[in-house]
Amino acid sequence: MTPIDAADVERFRALLGQLLGLASERDTVEPLEVVLRERVAATRAGDVRAYLSGLESGALAGEGRALATRVTIGETYFHRHPTSLRAFVSAVVPDRVAARAGERTLSILSAGCSTGAEPYTLAMLVRELPELAGWDVRIRGVDIDADAIEQARRGRFSTWQLREMAPEAQARWFTPRGPREVELDPAIRGMVDFEVRNLVEPDPAFFRPGAFDVIFCRNVVMYFERATTAALVERFATALAPDGFLFLGHAETLRGLSHDFTLHQAEDAFYYQRRPGLETRAPSLLRATAAPRPGERDASWVDAIGQAAGRLAALVPGGAVAVAGTSAVRASDGASRARRRRALELLQDERFTEALDALGSGAPEADDDGDAELLRAVLLTNLGRVDDAVAVCERLLAADDLDASVHYLMALCREAAGDVADAARHDRAAVYLDPGFAMARLHLGLLAKRAGDLAAAKKELGEALVLLAREDAARIALLGGGFRREALIRLCQSELRAAGGTP
Repeated sequence: MTPIDAADVERFRALLGQLLGLASERDTVEPLEVVLRERVAATRAGDVRAYLSGLESGALAGEGRALATRVTIGETYFHRHPTSLRAFVSAVVPDRVAARAGERTLSILSAGCSTGAEPYTLAMLVRELPELAGWDVRIRGVDIDADAIEQARRGRFSTWQLREMAPEAQARWFTPRGPREVELDPAIRGMVDFEVRNLVEPDPAFFRPGAFDVIFCRNVVMYFERATTAALVERFATALAPDGFLFLGHAETLRGLSHDFTLHQAEDAFYYQRRPGLETRAPSLLRATAAPRPGERDASWVDAIGQAAGRLAALVPGGAVAVAGTSAVRASDGASRARRRRALELLQDERFTEALDALGSGAPEADDDGDAELLRAVLLTNLGRVDDAVAVCERLLAADDLDASVHYLMALCREAAGDVADAARHDRAAVYLDPGFAMARLHLGLLAKRAGDLAAAKKELGEALVLLAREDAARIALLGGGFRREALIRLCQSELRAAGGTP
């Protein structure tokens, strides 16, 4: 075989992105080289260059699907991630039952279904719900791996794949077929249709408007490049019924990718609901671009709290905080820039009332600048004007409820209003949307300690302590309540010790 050099690996990496939308970090050269050698041998291409040329030309039929199987993890088992399943049963099904009461139909997509455990799990849950008795419920499972789809259609599974199921459910829906294999009940198998499909390839007939009530796409987009994920989520938004629902994996979010959905939380799980009236919705300043095109700088500087330096640059154009990629900022007149600059300076000096006066009246019809409204919410929160701060935060969340910073401010306000449970809910949303958000984790830890949950307090405070050391200085300046990094670290250490942890 012709030796594989770095240029071959980079060419292979680019082809994985083009064919499958897969993201492959540049520190994974050795694994990609291993896969490349295996596939050259398996396809009998002769040498590396011939194999890569065959991929580019499409001469290697079916090779894209073989690659997808090789470079992704196909582990699947029944009742995986039960919090999402409980949210589906307790919150999503009642919503869709009300919406579909006239037709009594329900359509569910399991995207990236592997060998079928997820769609079959959904079928079992649906079958056990009395409110869906007599309904026409169709579930479709799709995956790029033809072998996995064939196994799903056979309906035979190892007993290990049932490890998260209750024994009574196993006995109800499965029949033993040997010491380590079971066969699924034909009634459940009949509720699910399977097909081989590459989600990266657009298909208007499949992703037709309103085709599905609920889409599960869990632990799939984590493999995709950002642009691929954004395009797929856009197709999901089209294919969902108005107010339909989308479930992603527990570590996957839409932050910075789409604002076609609102965030929901139930049963300790996060999921999304399609916004109504997508066709008529105008772009908002708070909406990040879906994804940069190849070669372009990522313009998603408005992406929630994750890039607070960019938000400060928007608040104070030309100020001390510099950030790349702020060309998308809507032009503001000189007086507006001066007001925001002065308000931010006063915020730094903890002169909150003067800062609010400098910012202006803030009537929504006179000031639709979302970044200025964020600054207004920060000032109102620091002043303890809880009701006013909540009103501003609610306006911001109505425009973009994937903004971790606003959820954090709402958490502070809800705690001040005495609603600790809702405060924790907003903190959890902020942490879900931005796992590196140190102050949200710190506040969540403080709430847990106050509630007497010392185990949770130690966990959150410990993680906050690590994150505070590398927290963005601009984020602390904007949302730290006047505390500097060192003071926040000392507070976190003290609270961690009080909760029984070790700083």
